[in-house]
Amino acid sequence: MILLSKCMLCPKRQCILAQFWLQLCFCFICMSSSHGEVRYSVPEEKQQGSIIGNVARDLGIDVAELVRRKARVVAEGSRQFCELRPETGSLLVNERMDREELCAQSASCILQFQLLLENPLKVYSLLLDIQDINDNSPAFDNGQIELELLESMFLGRRFPLESAHDPDIGANSVQHYQLSDNEYFALEMNTQVGRSAYPELVLKKTLDHENKADYFLTLSGVDGGKPSRSGTASIHIHILDANDNVPVFGQRVYNVKTQENSARGTVLIKLNATDLDSGIYGEVSYSFSHVPDKTKGVVEIDPLMGEVRVTGVMDYEEASSHELDVQAKDGGGQSSHCKLIINVIDVNDNAPVIAVKSTSATVPEDASPGTMVALLHVYDLDTGTSGRVTCEISDDVPFKLVSEVKNYFMLVIDGVLDREKCPHHNITITAVDAGNPALLSSKIVTIMVTDINDNPPVFTNNDYSIQVAENQPQGTPVMRIRADDADEGQNAKILYSLSKDATFHLSVNAETGEIFTARPFDYEVSTLLNVHVMARDGGIPPFTSTCTVQIFIGDQNDNSPVILYPVQSEGYIADDIIPQAAPAGYLVTKVVAVDADAGHNAWLSYQIVKATHPNLFSVGLHCGEIRTMRTFFEDDEIKHTLLVSVSDNGPESLSTTATVNIAIENGLPIIDELSARGMDDSHMLSDLRLYLILALASVSSIFLVLIIAVVYMRLCRYRYTYHSTANLPVFPPTYGPPGYSDVSRFNTLQNDDRFNSFLTTSSWKGDFRFSSGIVDFDTQSKNGTCVHVGGRSGARAKLSVPRKY
Repeated sequence: MILLSKCMLCPKRQCILAQFWLQLCFCFICMSSSHGEVRYSVPEEKQQGSIIGNVARDLGIDVAELVRRKARVVAEGSRQFCELRPETGSLLVNERMDREELCAQSASCILQFQLLLENPLKVYSLLLDIQDINDNSPAFDNGQIELELLESMFLGRRFPLESAHDPDIGANSVQHYQLSDNEYFALEMNTQVGRSAYPELVLKKTLDHENKADYFLTLSGVDGGKPSRSGTASIHIHILDANDNVPVFGQRVYNVKTQENSARGTVLIKLNATDLDSGIYGEVSYSFSHVPDKTKGVVEIDPLMGEVRVTGVMDYEEASSHELDVQAKDGGGQSSHCKLIINVIDVNDNAPVIAVKSTSATVPEDASPGTMVALLHVYDLDTGTSGRVTCEISDDVPFKLVSEVKNYFMLVIDGVLDREKCPHHNITITAVDAGNPALLSSKIVTIMVTDINDNPPVFTNNDYSIQVAENQPQGTPVMRIRADDADEGQNAKILYSLSKDATFHLSVNAETGEIFTARPFDYEVSTLLNVHVMARDGGIPPFTSTCTVQIFIGDQNDNSPVILYPVQSEGYIADDIIPQAAPAGYLVTKVVAVDADAGHNAWLSYQIVKATHPNLFSVGLHCGEIRTMRTFFEDDEIKHTLLVSVSDNGPESLSTTATVNIAIENGLPIIDELSARGMDDSHMLSDLRLYLILALASVSSIFLVLIIAVVYMRLCRYRYTYHSTANLPVFPPTYGPPGYSDVSRFNTLQNDDRFNSFLTTSSWKGDFRFSSGIVDFDTQSKNGTCVHVGGRSGARAKLSVPRKY
């Protein structure tokens, strides 16, 4: 301090010393910056908005990166003394900094801040060294000092005076004292234990109570600031008659220890000062000559007994020790002083503090391990062992704590996040100190896991099946399908669509999954639809899944029976010719009809509704065979017309009618297949030997006959032997299945044991055989014409068959 005072007296040395300190501070800042820590020095009481330094330049960070990563400065306490201007990288004063308020009279006053950069989160340490300025004047606790001195005092007697107190430190604190001019007293400095100097009044001339009983002096305390500040106190000295003994303490310095949080009323020490005088001059009273701000209200002294008691809260964290000047004064005004030092013993009375400096409210579920989601500042106001803190989190969360800076912990991801399993994590952070007993505190940090599109839609069923009746109008609801997505928000928004081949028949509500008919179904065209439905979520990129919907089309009775034979044409209806000698039950012809419906709707029944002669012919109810009911008489008409009604078996029966013309001709032979076959068999049995004889002769001619037959068939294949080809029965193209077999799939053409279903233009001359297996397709025909060979007379007929069959 003396060297510093001397330097201040010399401007040249002052400049050299200032340059030295500036260079030293600059080197220290550079060394700190290289390790991720920057230290700045700033004088207290600096104006708000003043620039402290450029963080971007000192840390080597681009200014644009500060803005992009939302750089900010956070403090350990509740007050924010500085702020960062990201666009320039400058660190500015944010509010008034009073060194005396922050650090009292500590030699070093350093505030710690953290520079936080997000995305990713990064922490830099900033140290702010608050430099003292001379902003406080020295002051005396008691502006009026009262002294009572005996006139018998010997020369050179010293009287301790109250010291002036200046909250500033170093050269800005009290440096020297001045006493107003007088001839009786001089001012000298004395140093106590701990090197705290205080002024003493020294008697330099003999006092005479009778000459002058009172002296009024002024004591000034001057600091070393530029410019200097001073404070004064008035000294009133009253000269007493002889009291030549002063109170004497047993020690100049008293040390006492007590634990913090000691109960009020606890006696710390009992001081005792003795005075050899008697009477009023020997009565000693005790008082504190100066009580620091941190000690006011904490302790008091009994003025008579000298007991020092606790009256307030002893808090080690606020003050680890208290220094008090105790004065003992006798009844004659004589006084002496001693120093009382109270050392506070720290106990573990503060739980650890967990301060969340920064946290990411949401984290995507695909965040990689090691990503920091929160920065914690964990500290304990206690010291020593009680101030050592350990921090941990529960084991059932995919996070862990990492510490790279003292008292700072980073909460980072340590596993795989899955929003579908756990959409948010309530992480309990527990901090425990090492005190005895240990104190702990906890804090819950909530991390929300945001969704990404990592789950495809899932249908309730992979395959759906439903039956829908045909002929339903457009827009009829068919069914509703549903797919669920474990994601949320847009990622779980599902849109439904149909395969392209299904859009002709169906439509789907893209949002609800309801399927509707796009046009009426036709059972006769298609009985089953296999539809593929795709569900696509709204994620980027989207996920899709498909399911199959089988729609079975139910038949309705929407088709009337169609007469295949006899052909009902407007121009001409061929006659069926029967011999006049036909017996009762003779098969005249057969009405053949088909129904495009299925099942019960296609079961046909036949009934004669009108006839030229009502009791001459009958029709089979289900087979459609027309037979004679009796033999013909000579007076019976030659031609007969029958009107046959064909009805289906639907809920609302549909029917059609067929007109059958029958001509009776005399002289035609009667053909009976059963009797003819019986005669042939008996004749073959009786003449077997003859046949065996003739067989050998016939074999030689078979080959020739076969060639003749083939040539004949080729030449006569398309010729019609009864009427002109214009009157050939032509089946409607809608009702002509391959081979003219039963297209109803329900065996609606009734088979007879004796007869296959015949279509003939004359029951005795030619038949059309259905499902007989004797079917010849003309492979050379271009229009799909087929020839059916059969019947008793071997007649041929040409039928037009649609190519779609």
